[in-house]
Amino acid sequence: MDVASLPRPDPMARPASAGHGPLLRLRLIGPMEAEAPSGTSVLPPGRKTRALLAVVALATPRPVSRARLADLLWGRRPELQARASLRQEIHRLSESLAPLGSDVLHVTRDHVGFWPGHVWTDVGELRQASAADSGSLALATGTLLDGLDGADPAFDGWLCAERERLCDHLRGLAELRLGAQVDPEATITAARQLLAIDRAHEGAWRALMRAYAARGERGMAIEAYERCRLALSTVRDASPSTETEALLAELCRADRQPNRPAAAGAAQERAAGPRIGVLALQPIGAADPELGIGIAEEITGALARLQGLCLVARPQPAHGTALPREDLTRRRSLGVDLLLEGTLQRSGRHLRVLLRLLDLRTGDQVVWTRRFDDQGDNPLALQDDIAASTAAELDSVVMAIEARRAALGDVANQSARELLARAVPMMLRLGRDSFQEAGRLIASAREREPGNAAAHAWHALWYALLVSQGWASHPVAAAARAGGLAERALRLDPVDARVLTIAGLIAAGLRRRPREALALYDRALARNPNLVLAWALCGLAFAYLGELDEAERRLDRYKSLSPLDPYAGLLDVGFVAACLLRHDHVRAAILGRQASELNPGFGEVLKLTLAALGHLGRRQDAALITRRLLAVTPGLTIARFLATSPFQRAVDTEHIAAGLRLAGAPPGITGA
Repeated sequence: MDVASLPRPDPMARPASAGHGPLLRLRLIGPMEAEAPSGTSVLPPGRKTRALLAVVALATPRPVSRARLADLLWGRRPELQARASLRQEIHRLSESLAPLGSDVLHVTRDHVGFWPGHVWTDVGELRQASAADSGSLALATGTLLDGLDGADPAFDGWLCAERERLCDHLRGLAELRLGAQVDPEATITAARQLLAIDRAHEGAWRALMRAYAARGERGMAIEAYERCRLALSTVRDASPSTETEALLAELCRADRQPNRPAAAGAAQERAAGPRIGVLALQPIGAADPELGIGIAEEITGALARLQGLCLVARPQPAHGTALPREDLTRRRSLGVDLLLEGTLQRSGRHLRVLLRLLDLRTGDQVVWTRRFDDQGDNPLALQDDIAASTAAELDSVVMAIEARRAALGDVANQSARELLARAVPMMLRLGRDSFQEAGRLIASAREREPGNAAAHAWHALWYALLVSQGWASHPVAAAARAGGLAERALRLDPVDARVLTIAGLIAAGLRRRPREALALYDRALARNPNLVLAWALCGLAFAYLGELDEAERRLDRYKSLSPLDPYAGLLDVGFVAACLLRHDHVRAAILGRQASELNPGFGEVLKLTLAALGHLGRRQDAALITRRLLAVTPGLTIARFLATSPFQRAVDTEHIAAGLRLAGAPPGITGA
């Protein structure tokens, strides 16, 4: 039966809530969320119940017939069984929504629906949005009803159709918005929003290339072409069109103009970031050459999700043969700065992969190596694992390489990217003097490129750390500044995984809204599933919520991707928090000491370590940690901790505060 032909609930039977706002807020894009006006989750636990909620919500304001719901969710069962199962799920859904009162769900003998005006959904917001409403498109980051696949074959078919329908609507909306832009800055933002919906949209890639060229950033324009080529190859198994190739040729001709200043070309190259290439792995002995190609392709796809790299997919010399390691003409033949190459060996069932990253700008210096061993039972899983770990580790490796290069340059002549490369490691070391200098460099990067989303995001993180370390003269103003910069970064680039992650950190830590942060982390990981920072901070957010099993699962994923991460001294705070809240004080103290040795200036780890030592009664060790903590975070009090704690359960906050008291209430830490 056609849903459109079903009767609507009578709006006169129960007043709409337009004057008071919706009683239920549903996020259907990405992982499903359902919240009461207070922010309390009312999401049902069962997959079938959530699927029922999703079908009814997407049909709003029309009700859905029980027959239609039974067919979608129990299509392979006899009618009577399907109807009985539906009655049970309607009862479970009603129980989940019971805290909202009786004004939300409308259930009759034949239909199920929501009363008009009582429910807000992100999909409904998008369906009503106009091309001029750029903020609404930010809601579209993610997959419709992510994680609900598999409820029933009929439901999966319906879900696929709904996703295509929503994608078509959003694509049209984003295309209209992109077509209305004239200013390069606005064009870049609109093009990125369209590419977040359809990453193989050639028109958006060309608009991005032209906008970068209009800003004088031809290196970024050429990088956009490379990313376009990779997206088309991955998504559609196609190559760029004649129009896109002609635009690239035009950009390259402009790059080679005789009267173009050499300094300008160098500046554009510096602004675009290092060019990295991935060679097919060379087989040794009985190893399969096709597997070497497959691994290189997977790594290329994973690296394409990283920001700040110009990716050259599968570079090869003109003659197409393998490059000997001693060949010092690589850079000339491949046109890259960093080259990832490796070998593939097989002995019986055992498979060994050796990877190395070469910096061709420093005489083929080996700057990173990694070995993977596998039994070779599942080549596709092996490719996925190698690509994920390689991308995760190279993210921080390349950051360190570029930081060292930037530190040798003249600040006055450096691009925003170079200033950030120089500043971010200084900021994360958390030394007072270097931290202040990092803030000045990041502010300079923002001034030089006002449209640089990364600069705004890193500056937001700088202010967040300023507050959490107790270094802000005016903490409330600094926290507000962090939030404003994060929001600006999201407006500039709503699909950048690192921008989303930093915005999530501020939502969880400063604003004490970990549920809101989880939505941002999920979107970040949808864009880059190998982003170590997102996994670690997502685990910490679950610890704030007291959901410790999920916290440790996310944290374990971070460790599996990057077991020797250079920023473990910061990222391991989630492990310390989870152990402390499980009352595993011995392990919390051990992990806290290890993390503080890696980054002695991180006050949050020292605070949790001190609480663990207090519960253990280790007063001598606690005194040492207290001196370090007060040197890092002057003026810390238990009262201040209680007032600003991001932990959502009162029992967790009090447990940490009790540990601080048991540590001996040393000078500088007073009772609440």
